[in-house]
Amino acid sequence: MTPASLPPLNLMNLEQAPQPVAEDELVRLGEVIQSRCEEFGVRGTVDGIAPGPVITIFEFQPAPGVKVSQIVNLQDDLALSLKAEAIRIDRMAGRSTLGIEVPNHERAIIHLGPLLADPRFQKAKSPLTMAIGKTMHGEPFYGDLAKMPHLLVAGATGAGKSVGLQSMITSILYKATREDVKFIFIDPKRIELGVYADIPHLKTEVVVEPKKAANALRWAVSEMERRYKLLAEVHVRSIDFYNQAIRDPEVQKRLALRDEDQESEVALDELKPLPYYVVIIDELADLMMVSSSEVEQSIARLAQMARAVGIHLIVATQRPSVDVLTGTIKANFPCRMSFATATRHDSRTILDQVGAEKLLGKGDMLFLPPGSSRPMRLHGAYVSEQETAALIRWLKRQGKPDLDLSVLAAPQEERGGAAGGGEEQDELFDEAARLVVSEGMGSASFLQRRMRVGFSRAARLIDMLEQDGILGPAQGSKPREVLVKPDFFAEIDEEAGR
Repeated sequence: MTPASLPPLNLMNLEQAPQPVAEDELVRLGEVIQSRCEEFGVRGTVDGIAPGPVITIFEFQPAPGVKVSQIVNLQDDLALSLKAEAIRIDRMAGRSTLGIEVPNHERAIIHLGPLLADPRFQKAKSPLTMAIGKTMHGEPFYGDLAKMPHLLVAGATGAGKSVGLQSMITSILYKATREDVKFIFIDPKRIELGVYADIPHLKTEVVVEPKKAANALRWAVSEMERRYKLLAEVHVRSIDFYNQAIRDPEVQKRLALRDEDQESEVALDELKPLPYYVVIIDELADLMMVSSSEVEQSIARLAQMARAVGIHLIVATQRPSVDVLTGTIKANFPCRMSFATATRHDSRTILDQVGAEKLLGKGDMLFLPPGSSRPMRLHGAYVSEQETAALIRWLKRQGKPDLDLSVLAAPQEERGGAAGGGEEQDELFDEAARLVVSEGMGSASFLQRRMRVGFSRAARLIDMLEQDGILGPAQGSKPREVLVKPDFFAEIDEEAGR
């Protein structure tokens, strides 16, 4: 592998979109809005006009006594008068006016390249910084997935959801090396994410089978639990502080001098810097059709707990029905992004309010930030297939991915259970059992050192030994108690004629 580096910006289209609407045309439209409202008995004035790349906002000041609902009810009539596909009316934050959002007759294309070249993106410290698009006023808008900390994305066919996912992935690839971030792509449709096969940032192959997807999510839960043990060992509460601490010579010295009598579930060689994991599911509906309870449970656990240990989810669906976006899933995704939806009901399902059915498509979106109940309208950045292909070719030249096959492996109980569960039990089980009995104690780190296996396999062996009644339950940082007599295996060997 070559040393990790970030892609050059010349792979992207750096063209800035021109402002498409003339000022005199905007003034004329403002006059049409004011006169049309007066025809329906809604008095008020257009006090300001703010043109943007896709829509223009006309700031309407209602006269005293005019209800907001009276103006909102004129949406369709105003759209007809303005010859617009659809308009949207919403309160303007922090002001006593309403924003009448009118689509431009010629919308500008918001290329991703200029957003990536912007100093605000270049100077952002988080490797999970994403260029989302532009605001209604044309200002670049960026989001940090680490702070969201998970994202729910929905939108009808052709609304721009897939391009939005590509833009977010591209942003992270421009911000993070393969040491910083690892991706787990789950793409049951086998269309959108397969293009990223063999890029060095992959943790495992692109997952297309729903059963393997369920295994990958279970693996992510297991990895989350392992990471919490690592954080506890270093006495920190987040992945950022962990990665700082693990490089500190004083911390390394303290860990190296750990009292051998105080067994730990974590071996010393496991204490190394951790990358972020970004799990992207392109069509949740396909997974829920095959194994809804498993998928829902894993997603809920990750959404509830995985933020602190650097595991983040982006879950997308074009069918935001209640059987796909269940209450459990929605409750754990405060940050949501809705492209144009087919119906008001779909908008309410994803955002808990209507409005997305009035969007224009092609990247027009409502973005609900974490901790807010009011979505903001954004226009998503566009990245072409040619740009994506050029980026992928560049990344592949940097080296091959170090794929972890255990991510997609079926859980132990599906492969034959614990000890005595069939032909596919762990071949090292007997050796591990004899070792802990002869030593009179057992822990995952002990098996790691003595048997030279990885943490996941050692922990699995400990679980199997507990299930078979050889080891007792965990006792914090102390070794597990051996529940059988020291001559347990001697008696078995004697009976077997060994």
